Amino acid sequence: MERREHWATRIGLILAMAGNAVGLGNFLRFPVQAAENGGGAFMIPYLLAFLAVGIPLMWVEWAMGRFGGAHGHGTTPSIFYLIKPSRLSRVLGVFGLWIPLVVIIYYVYIESWTLGFALKFLVGLAPEPPPGASSPEEVLRPFKEFLFNYVGLNAEGDFLKPSLFAYLMFLVTMAINAAILLRGVSKGIERFARVAMPTLFLLAVFLVVRVFLLETPNGSAVEGLNFLWHPDFSKLTDPGVWIAAVGQIFFTLSLGFGAIVTYASYVRRDEDITLSGLTAATLNEKAEVILGGSIAIPAAVAFFGLTAAVEIAKGGAFNLGFISLPAVFSQTAGGPFLGFLWFFLLFFAGLTSSIALMQPLVAFFEDELKLTHRQAVFFTAGIVFFSAHLVIFLRGALDEMDFWAGTVGVVFFGLVELIYFVWLFGPRRAWEEINRGGIIKVPKVYYWVMRFVTPAFLLLLLAVWLFEKAPAVLTQTHWTVWVTRFYMVGLFLLLTMLVFLAERRRV
Repeated sequence: MERREHWATRIGLILAMAGNAVGLGNFLRFPVQAAENGGGAFMIPYLLAFLAVGIPLMWVEWAMGRFGGAHGHGTTPSIFYLIKPSRLSRVLGVFGLWIPLVVIIYYVYIESWTLGFALKFLVGLAPEPPPGASSPEEVLRPFKEFLFNYVGLNAEGDFLKPSLFAYLMFLVTMAINAAILLRGVSKGIERFARVAMPTLFLLAVFLVVRVFLLETPNGSAVEGLNFLWHPDFSKLTDPGVWIAAVGQIFFTLSLGFGAIVTYASYVRRDEDITLSGLTAATLNEKAEVILGGSIAIPAAVAFFGLTAAVEIAKGGAFNLGFISLPAVFSQTAGGPFLGFLWFFLLFFAGLTSSIALMQPLVAFFEDELKLTHRQAVFFTAGIVFFSAHLVIFLRGALDEMDFWAGTVGVVFFGLVELIYFVWLFGPRRAWEEINRGGIIKVPKVYYWVMRFVTPAFLLLLLAVWLFEKAPAVLTQTHWTVWVTRFYMVGLFLLLTMLVFLAERRRV
């Protein structure tokens, strides 16, 4: 058996795993979710979900990946087969390749927006509010038009075509991802994480300090922080808030995406995963709760006032991060440079996650089809590059992919992972695998949480999402939506064929 790579250092492993989790959602999605779901009260179900779903599933994925890596496999089709040999195991394992592939198809394009916006702000090509603009709508209008023109939308939100600059930034972003992956796990991903993660935290801390120095006649950043964390305990009786909290934990820890499993497959067989996993998860939470919650919404409240900021937050993460915050920075001293730092921060956050999302397919090509590392990276990058054109040019493709892969898919696959590793592998064997070589021992209560509590949470979350959201999604009839659906099914069938081709070659 050809020797697989390993992480060179423990700190490099932790930073790479934290980078996988720290992404655009930490700085864009989390503050919107918190603001819409009870502010400070949202943290109660959020923390419970972190303890009951996030932490146990994170340890399961780390242990599953390390177990697979010890047998020469870094992806779930083969790891599931190791646990229970059957064709169904391989088919279910394909979701561990399909989900990160579909997510990276649209994620890398959004990531490229942050690079493009960063460069626009750096060279002074960002928009400015019209002279004499007083209402939030007037201030935000040029920034909304700037985003729409950049990505190729008209006033009605229909796709036209992206700007040439946007497409160029997409090519550059793809090239940067491929260049890091080409250098391998220890010399590429790990070295990048050791630079990117400290840089990301420094940029975020600087922006937090700068935001808290903002004060206008409309308010201050402190008022924005008070708004964000003011507890509305009446929200706790709303089941939707609890569902949103569990969903956010999935997004923020990158659970069910297959990336943690693949990264953990490069951990040595008896190396600690209990403390390392907990440390990586804690770093991500600090980035999300402390830093992510202290930039976008506090800045919006400071400049536009509380009422307007609430409406901005309801407009979603793109509205907050790509429209309102640039508008805020444009009206402050050193605004263009602050805008550059904000989007450069988002680009680094996106990049640490995008390379993790591409690595499962790279690992599959290497481990199962025995391609060279260079061939595996180029094949993966080629598939992502070609597929991303659906998102770039087809209306509705991004939302469709995000719902089925990035929302429903990750919860479904997280549940499948628990069933395989905890129930089919065996609760005692799974417990021993998680704790083997651990610097700390997992509290015994998690033996029962992993068996019963976490699966129940995921089953409930999956059922609610399908009941509430799936009917509206399935009734969409626009031809671009159907093209996207057929393409996603085609990708799953292609990956399934490759999985069984790899099996036949081994036989």
